Amino acid sequence: MHAMAHTLWPINRSITGDGLRATLAHLQQIVPSLRISEIASGSQALDWTVPEEWRVISATLTAPDGTVVADVKQNNLHLMGYSCAVDRTMTLEELAPHLHSIEAQPDAIPYVTSYYQRQWGFCLTHAQRLGLKPGNYHAVIEAEHFQGSLSIGEVFLSGESDQEVFISTYCCHPSMANNELSGPVLAIYLAKWLSEQPNRRYSYRFVFVPEMIGSLAYLQQRLLAFKAKVIAGFNLSCVGDERAYSYLPSRAGDTLADRIVLHAMQHTDPHFKRYTWLDRGSDESNYCAPGVDLPVASVMRSKYGEFPEYHTSLDNLQDVVTPLGLAQSFALMQKIICGLEENLTYKSTVLGEPQLGRRGLYPQTSKKGSTASVRSLLDLISFADGKLDLLAISERCGVPIWQLVPLCKRLVQEGLFVRSENK
Repeated sequence: MHAMAHTLWPINRSITGDGLRATLAHLQQIVPSLRISEIASGSQALDWTVPEEWRVISATLTAPDGTVVADVKQNNLHLMGYSCAVDRTMTLEELAPHLHSIEAQPDAIPYVTSYYQRQWGFCLTHAQRLGLKPGNYHAVIEAEHFQGSLSIGEVFLSGESDQEVFISTYCCHPSMANNELSGPVLAIYLAKWLSEQPNRRYSYRFVFVPEMIGSLAYLQQRLLAFKAKVIAGFNLSCVGDERAYSYLPSRAGDTLADRIVLHAMQHTDPHFKRYTWLDRGSDESNYCAPGVDLPVASVMRSKYGEFPEYHTSLDNLQDVVTPLGLAQSFALMQKIICGLEENLTYKSTVLGEPQLGRRGLYPQTSKKGSTASVRSLLDLISFADGKLDLLAISERCGVPIWQLVPLCKRLVQEGLFVRSENK
């Protein structure tokens, strides 16, 4: 995953255009069944409209002495996203409104965009900006806006059931590691892993969209077709660092997605951060909007907007996103997915507590503390009433669901459990 992020890093992505398509094409090499579709500029996207496509050929800002102050080919963040074409010579004072920097982070190049109002601009470190000398600066941006399309990537993996688990991430930010590349690389390798599993209880749909406008455009085209099938969904964002995990709930807050994410994080990272719906700011805003009401929760490490490197050039693949951070997030999502797959409802086949000793499930010598090793097994049996799903039982027992799964399989093998027809 980390190597793939390095491959994707130089690509100049935006909410439309060649960079977005190139990124999806790279993901397609990992999972060839990924399908890329195009939604034309001007198309309705719920209350929004798909904007014109944007293409950049070059962009440079040259100082009076001929020094190149900013060059998009040196760093994608040097150019304000969706900048219009310009070829102007102007004084430093005239240039100032078109320059962007962060005073509090003097060594960071900020990420700035203007999608729906035609502007242009360059982004610099504040230290660099303070060093600019008076004189005439030459700004040249070779860019075009045109009737094109917005690209969406989608992987669908069928399962035994047509009920779906929905996983979404975004592919529209240039040269930022956690806020951008961690989500797509994690999602595509999750899709690869799932595609290699011999049995899947549920079907899985992975969607790679430009943030916000992409999810809106996707919902415009697909909502009625798949809304009734989605039992749980996850928005993956900022999942590549090694800091605490973060959970942002669905608008409802009590969906199966919320339950399994909370469960997995509680048993993985006792220091995980729990946010509320009021802290939303990514595609979950659209997936959980009134009338859409998909059961989608957001899974993150450092939440977008909350970590210091966010939306700057400091969000890199050396100091922020690491192989370990990605691997840990991958393992967490595996637990979440396996938890969903194994979240069955069982019913005990005997009245009273079963005799476990003759089945080799209980210590033959009874003494103080002898039941400690089988406490989870006894608790599991005591809750197996055919009404509680395994996730609910694991919560009541205070143990992770993945520890109860092998016990359930053994009890089924011994004829002590059957799957309930209620669920």
